This record gives sequence, structure tokens and C-alpha cells, in this order.
Amino acid sequence: MTISRRNLLKVGLAAGAAMSVPSVLRAQTEAAAAAARTMRMVKGIDLRVFDPIWTTTNITADHGLAIYDTLFTLDSKFMSQPQMVGRWGVSDDKKTYTFELRDGLGWHDGTPVTAADCVASIRRWGQVAPGGQLIMGRASDISKKDDKTFTIALKEPLGLLIDLLADVTPPCLFVMREKDASRPATDQVTTNVGSGPFRFNEALVRPGSSYTYDRNEQYVPRSEPSDGLAGGKIVKVDRVVWDNIADVQTAFAALQAAEIDYWEVPAVDLYPLIEGDSNLDLQVLDKAGSDAYVRLNCLQPPFNNVKARQAILHLIDQEAFMKIMAPNYGRPVTSIFSNDNLVSNNENTGWYKKGGDPEKARQLFKEAGYAGEKVVILDPTDWHEGDNASQFLAAELRKIGINAELAPSDWGGVSTRRAKKDSVENGGWSMFISTQFAYSFGNPLTSPGMLASGDKAWYGWPKNDEYEALRAKWADVETLEERKALALKMQAIWWDFVGDVKLGNYVTPIARRKTLTGIIGMPQLIPMWNMQKTSA
Repeated sequence: MTISRRNLLKVGLAAGAAMSVPSVLRAQTEAAAAAARTMRMVKGIDLRVFDPIWTTTNITADHGLAIYDTLFTLDSKFMSQPQMVGRWGVSDDKKTYTFELRDGLGWHDGTPVTAADCVASIRRWGQVAPGGQLIMGRASDISKKDDKTFTIALKEPLGLLIDLLADVTPPCLFVMREKDASRPATDQVTTNVGSGPFRFNEALVRPGSSYTYDRNEQYVPRSEPSDGLAGGKIVKVDRVVWDNIADVQTAFAALQAAEIDYWEVPAVDLYPLIEGDSNLDLQVLDKAGSDAYVRLNCLQPPFNNVKARQAILHLIDQEAFMKIMAPNYGRPVTSIFSNDNLVSNNENTGWYKKGGDPEKARQLFKEAGYAGEKVVILDPTDWHEGDNASQFLAAELRKIGINAELAPSDWGGVSTRRAKKDSVENGGWSMFISTQFAYSFGNPLTSPGMLASGDKAWYGWPKNDEYEALRAKWADVETLEERKALALKMQAIWWDFVGDVKLGNYVTPIARRKTLTGIIGMPQLIPMWNMQKTSA
């Protein structure tokens, strides 16, 4: 039989196609395996600041938790446990603590972690964190003894020292390289070299779009089982990608289509649809939830006048705000220590009235001498609930004759602008809404929002010396009953000078595909280790 050139070509192509089938299948298999080892998350807001000491923003703290490590941390029972520290001890007079680093700690650049890195990191953290400021005030010296050992020497005993080092309220004590930690806390560290279980993939950064974290193959976890944020940090995926999807419908569609595995802040009006999808689940990671509140700029008119701050306390209708921010998941909160902490109380809460008291608010603004000054509310447009609450707050202020104006931006813009102490005419602000985990309000030594130290306080900069004197005693009282008595006095004063104004307490479930398991539920921080993807 004669074979034509055309037929020979057809035979050759068919043979080539047959030979390529295994390689195509292999490529598909490898792609599927890679997808199974890659977890995609949509966080609540965009990651704009990378230095977890410079800001208290939770997404930056989660970034820090991934790439940095900590000296101590909390287990699931909120007990302090060593993490980078291998051994530690305290002198007989309780004034000198000695810490020895465990073996196997190394920076992502290949150099070893040293005691000098830890000393510099404590000093930098101590410039801004309330617990760190307390330690620095009590310390006579913080220094290294050798490459693996350092000491904290105190002028007087501080029984809470280890708990302060372990606290998970941002800014947390993330250990950085000495050359990074030597920068003032007011200057952002721009590198992302840590010693934690993930490496930040700079090459794949897409600002405003996505951020990629790769498993740190050189990380040596502790030998203990994972327990809360303590124990072995075992990474069970090769890569985690944070996708920034601001549109809630787009994020929901991506979750349904398995294009993402985890959605941190699903829109509340989509809860029924998520619950109705057999492949999806709503999961509450922090049972105590968060407190929403308004911060007031105490340095600038009109809220440099206590009467104007008291006006906002009476104006707020907490039930209305919770319907906006967390329908069916919210409740009022009147204690500065939140609802369910051991020292929560009802002292000096006569101002609370269901539905608020707009007429009382109007009267107090008049007594404050308010004369139509512009009140600028920072409005985070990429935080759906915060955006709606900001607009509602502006509307409520306008109803009582206040010249309220919204300043819309994404949360990154809010976190930058809120640091400005200037007047509104010079780019400053008057009010902004934020949230803080209820857990952190249980300890006024570590909660940034519970300071009233003026320029040294958190954004808003409230000042009250009597309150601060009581807060300073918290470190030295030894029993729960003593703390409860102190809490009553502190709260009585706080609601008189109005350090902030509560909007309510609520829990926020995350949404996930059921194929994503192993999520660790703790307040404040969301670790990415221990998570894994299973087959559908």
C-alpha cells in the first residue's frame, strides 16, 4: 500500500498527540495539587501598612503574626507560654528576668536570631505599646548577656511582666532584626524579613490587589502541640494568598466558585445565602466578639470640650448602630471593660438610654459653645459596616444641627489620617469609628484604647490624670477583687471625661469553604498555620 505524504502527516500528528496526553494529564494533576496546597483568603481590608509596631490595625498584626515570631504568646486558655524563648527565670528579689532563646531560630535572610535583636525589639515596642511603656518605665536595664541570652532588670518587681510580653493586643511584641528594630517606632519599617513560619513574597506583591505568603521551610516549630497561638506552628499549605476584593457580591461569588477559601468579613445581608450553600460555612472564631466605638479628637474643637464629648455619649443609639453593623449578632455595651470580662461593671452608666437622647445631646453641644464648626468623620469605604455606621453617625449629628462632613477613603487612608493632630482645616479629623476585640478591654495596661495620657494615648489623645493614676495601680494589685474595685473607680471617671463612646458589642463570623479546616479561633489575631485544605 502506498502512503501519501498527507496521510503520513496525519499519522505523525496523531502519534504526537497520543504521546502528549500523559504530559497534559501530568500538568493538570500538578496544577490541581498546587491549588490544593494554596489557600486564598479575602481579609477585611487592604494591607497598606506592613510594620506591626507602627500601627494597631489588625490586618497588619496578622501580617506580623505570619512573618515574625514572638518571645511569648497565649494558649487557648489565655495563659502565657514561651515561643521563641527556650528557658527563662527570675531572681529571688523578682527584679531581674533572664531569657535564653531556643535553638533553630533564624531570619528569612539566613542569619541567626540573636539576643540583640530581642533587646532592640522590646525597646522599640516599648515606645508605643501600653504594656511595653509600663515595662520601660519600670526597667533599669534591658541588655544582652550573650548571643542567645538577654535580661530585663527592673527597679521594682512587676509580676505581670511575662503576661505583658505575651499579650496579643496590637501592637504585639513581634521580634525584628536589630537593624530594623533600631528605627524609632514612629518610623515605619519597610522591609519584611522575619523569622516566622511564613515568608512574605515581595516579588508577587500586587498593591491593592494581592499579597502572597510562602511556607518558610527553614522554620523550626516548637515541639509542643498547637494550642491557641502557642505550641508548634505547623504550616500545612505551601502558599497563602490574600486577595483584596472590596465588592461583597464579587467576594461571595468567588467563595461559591472555590476561587477563594476564606472570607474574613462577609456582608451581614449575605449570611442567609452562605448558610444555605452546602459547601460553605459561617464560623465564629472569637466568641466574646468586638466592641465598636467612636474615637473623638480631644485636641481640636469641638471635642476638646468635655461637654461636646458628653453630647456624643447621649446621642448614640446603640441598638440602631448594631442593626446597621451586625443585625442579630449585636448587643449594647456600657462598660469600658466590655461585657463579659472579669472586671466588667455598671458603674456610672446612667447616661445609657435605649434609643439615645438627641435633645440632651443638642443641649450639651450648646453648653460647649458649639458655633457651627465643621466636624469631619473619617469614613472607611472599604469596610462595609463601618462605612454604613459612619454615614448614619453623620446623619444623626446633622439632625441636631451639627455641621458633620464625611471624609471617605479606604481604611489605609483612615489609619494614616487619624495619626494627624492638626485641625480639620489642615488635614486633621474630628471622629472615626473603629472596633477592638472585647478580650483586650479586660486589661487596661495593654489596651491602647484605654489610655488617657494625652499625647501618649491612642488616636484621639484623651487626657485625665486621675484616671491614669488609677490605671497605673493595675500592675501592682494582686487579687481579682482588688482589680474589680479599681475597675469601678476607673470607669466612673472615664464616663465623666468620655475617653471614647461605645456603639455596641457584636460577634462577626468568618465564611469559609468546608474544605478549609484547622482554623484556630483566638481573639485579636488570625494565624495561618494549622489551616489545611481537604478534598471536597
